[in-house]
Amino acid sequence: MYSVFLADDEQIIREGIKYIIDWESFDFEIVGEASNGSDALDYILNNNPDLVLLDVRMPKMIGTEVVKAARENGYKGKIIILSGFTDFKYTQAAISYGVDYYLAKPVDEDELSETVKKIKKSLDETVVMPMSNYYQNKTKQFVLYDLLHNNIKSSELESMPLDLNADSYQVVIYEQYSHHETKIKYKFRDLLNVGSNVDNSFENLMIDNNDVFILKGDFIIKKFNQFLSHYVGTKKPQKNSPLDTLFIAYGEVVYDLKDVHKSYEEASLLMQRRFFCKKSQHTIGFDELPPEKNENAYKDNPDLLSEFCTSFVNNLQMGKRNKLNDQLDELSDILFDSFYDVPRIKLFLTDLFLSVKDKISNLYHNSGVNFESNATIIEFISNQYYLYRIMNYFSEQFDMIINTIGNTSSESVMDNIIHYIKHNYMNDIKLETLAPMFGYNSSYLGKIFSQQVGEGFNVFVDNIRIEKSKELLENSSLKVYEIAERVGYHNVDYFHTKFKKYVKISPAEYRKQILNKNKKDD
Repeated sequence: MYSVFLADDEQIIREGIKYIIDWESFDFEIVGEASNGSDALDYILNNNPDLVLLDVRMPKMIGTEVVKAARENGYKGKIIILSGFTDFKYTQAAISYGVDYYLAKPVDEDELSETVKKIKKSLDETVVMPMSNYYQNKTKQFVLYDLLHNNIKSSELESMPLDLNADSYQVVIYEQYSHHETKIKYKFRDLLNVGSNVDNSFENLMIDNNDVFILKGDFIIKKFNQFLSHYVGTKKPQKNSPLDTLFIAYGEVVYDLKDVHKSYEEASLLMQRRFFCKKSQHTIGFDELPPEKNENAYKDNPDLLSEFCTSFVNNLQMGKRNKLNDQLDELSDILFDSFYDVPRIKLFLTDLFLSVKDKISNLYHNSGVNFESNATIIEFISNQYYLYRIMNYFSEQFDMIINTIGNTSSESVMDNIIHYIKHNYMNDIKLETLAPMFGYNSSYLGKIFSQQVGEGFNVFVDNIRIEKSKELLENSSLKVYEIAERVGYHNVDYFHTKFKKYVKISPAEYRKQILNKNKKDD
């Protein structure tokens, strides 16, 4: 595939040229663009593209000046000049400087297609040389990029530049540890404590604003491992370590040039998964990848959010800080293994926390739990670079909730159980489901509950529900069946039976008595 470079000071023109024809069908790939003549000249001289499309009128240098300077510096690629001007002097200058074609703007699709066909034919005729000569004419940066992205056929690997051959390879990517800085302060050879005489033992290129290094040979790979052992493998952190300002991801060592892309893919994936690193972690290696990619880790469980929400709320009400921390660790592991992208994970965690907030707010609406606004919570989670910071936020908020709802002073398990019942009476509370939450079997809990409270579990729950229903009968206009639902009885006839058992009259009669009493008091 031949490389194409575009230079025009109008972005809309550059975008139009990219899509006006199907470049790939002509065996061309657009590899770069510039908006002024100076940048265009720099790119042409540094990257030697096969075809250049240049606008005549550009800031800093006009197109014909770029052509002249490029030719004088040895550029031999094909050039198309684009211009909205019909003045013949531009055409004359372009031809005299070695421009291959001159097209008027706006560019005609058929004219451009025909021109590109001719240029491809011309390039094909000159590329009868061996593939090795082709790569020699390309800059090494293109070769390395294709190598890392697996864009080179196995049959072409033998034609790679000789200085890429080695017994082993490893890809390393690094960037600034702080997300607020962009400039790397350390040269790679300085990190490994080697001189400039071993520069040929590694290759370097920039991809997506990250420094990418291909280590070539056992010597430099061993030096890299020594570096990791010295700064990462010690118990006490090194003072003035270069890792104070760097973050490094590295793929597995491979032993064939055709497998270098695998090491790069691992390092790239690890750099993306920096979100999962622990506090003060500055390196992440191939051995820290999950054993296999499992994109369905929680996709297969659509109830995961509601399950964690329910569990968090239950343990918050019981004041179980250790259990909550264990659950946060469990959730972190699930998310780590999921291989979901970071934005999706942040969205999941935002939904989860807002669900917990909503349930606690409804259960303890009079307790004064000091939650932040939804907008503040959403913004905080979305702006975090690390999962551990989000989990710390969950933990801090859980502590605040436990302290506020007043369960921390309870000294006995029974106090916690009663506290839980009083705030969850509207749910389907059963001894069989409640006992395991507090570490008991249901039979034993039933016995000690009766002993310590003075009445059976079911009677205690009924008493709380009936008291709450009396409050609703007195202070609301809800219908009886609605009140039954509110206090945890899903069968209104059963509610009638229970109410009469404890109050000696029906719910309707109780409400009537209260209304009559209020009228007399008035």
